Amino acid sequence: MREFHQLNLFLFTLFLVAIAANAHNITAILEGFPDYSVYNSFLTQTKLADEINTRETITCLVLNNGAMSALTAKHPLSVVKNILSLHVLLDYYDPQKLHQISKGTTLTTTLYQTTGNAPGNLGFVNITDLQGGKVGFGSAAPGSKLDSSYTKSVKQIPYNISILEISAPIIAPGILTAPAPSASGVNITGLLEKAGCKTFASLLISSGVLKTYESALDKGLTVFAPSDEAFKAEGVPDLSKLTNAEQVSLLEYHASPAYKPKGTLKTTKDPVTTLATNGAGKFDLTVTTAGDSVTLHTGVGSSRVAEAVYDSPPFVIFTVDNVLLPSELFGKSPSPAPAPEPVSSPSPSPSVSPSPSPVSEAPSPLAASPPAPPTDTPAGAPADAPAGSSENSTSDKAAGHVSAPLLPTVVFTVFATVVSSALLS
Repeated sequence: MREFHQLNLFLFTLFLVAIAANAHNITAILEGFPDYSVYNSFLTQTKLADEINTRETITCLVLNNGAMSALTAKHPLSVVKNILSLHVLLDYYDPQKLHQISKGTTLTTTLYQTTGNAPGNLGFVNITDLQGGKVGFGSAAPGSKLDSSYTKSVKQIPYNISILEISAPIIAPGILTAPAPSASGVNITGLLEKAGCKTFASLLISSGVLKTYESALDKGLTVFAPSDEAFKAEGVPDLSKLTNAEQVSLLEYHASPAYKPKGTLKTTKDPVTTLATNGAGKFDLTVTTAGDSVTLHTGVGSSRVAEAVYDSPPFVIFTVDNVLLPSELFGKSPSPAPAPEPVSSPSPSPSVSPSPSPVSEAPSPLAASPPAPPTDTPAGAPADAPAGSSENSTSDKAAGHVSAPLLPTVVFTVFATVVSSALLS
């Protein structure tokens, strides 16, 4: 009877985890708000939606169609991506929290800060509770003005994602004048050499595969470039023994004919095709994630994807810590040896030695955002909320919402398990 209760407890615990551990979908949420259709479209075009969907405790500052149209008409996609990244706060702010900021003003980290393109504190946003019930937003760079203000609440899923409308774009110094060359004008080998991938760059030139990369740029290209150290690592085959065709396939295997920034890789479920892919399941890569870490698997080995050394839609270059060896050229990795058959003996119950467990890859820890340093308090910060209609919804059945963050889920599950065990003991 006790075993029956324990089984029920185990199934109940699994049920709690299954119904709670899910995430939001920013594009699905915004589909219900036509006023933000342009903003939503550019989240998809820049692949920022994928990055947003992999994060918890986040705030999106959205712009209506008029403000977005004025912005996108003047700037290329790469600049638009940087600007929209500055509007994704890596903290949860709802209307109530905006008016409860300590000392009336704070600096908060944004997604732009994580890209490596924001020098100093240009990836931070200043939020200030102003007189008259207004809340201002601006760049954290010294001397920047609060050119944008809170307009209304759009949607909250506490404390997972909050969507707030603001009146105008937040512009950090230099973000509009950042170099944004066309894809066809990018110097691929120059970028690779600067990133410490000179061997890879040299192979691209000598094999002629560089021209293949360049011809794919305008439609989208993701390059996984092994570092110079990766080519010196133990176990890397002698590439000079490959035929010309095999060397071309190997180098084409290190690029995917689509724009796949890290956020997109983290949400990828299907195999990733490469420039070498010539049929179903041929020269593909599979992707696994652990926190913020992304790993590529070839069937022969695996390699961790580092941060992008260049990311300007539709082209991105990542460095990887191992040469990607396709199983089509180098065979599959050996499978673990099967457990030995039990040997006959007079004993009625011969034992079987268990097979050794495979060693799992250790996930990298999730990168933490730096804390937001406070600034001086402006005079007369009120507690009243600004006027404006609110379309806030916290319903669990609302579009784009699946459930609460994982940490509360785990805590609740453990609590339920302990209480149930106490009751059954």
